[in-house]
Amino acid sequence: MISDEVYEELKRLKKPGESFSDVIKKLLSSRKGGLLELARSGTITEEGAKLLEEYRHICFMMDIERLRRIMEG
Repeated sequence: MISDEVYEELKRLKKPGESFSDVIKKLLSSRKGGLLELARSGTITEEGAKLLEEYRHICFMMDIERLRRIMEG
């Protein structure tokens, strides 16, 4: 679970047609070490950080699979 403050910030950053997951992915990919930094900030629970890490890994694996399909033609 994330704090109300973080939710409001994500809501502010979210563009029409964009999901909260899209916003989080964009934020995490734009900052090297962002997940660790976020976890240390105190604005997210340990469980939330683990879920974000899992989400980031899944997105990475999906990107790899898309790349494989493209390379195979």
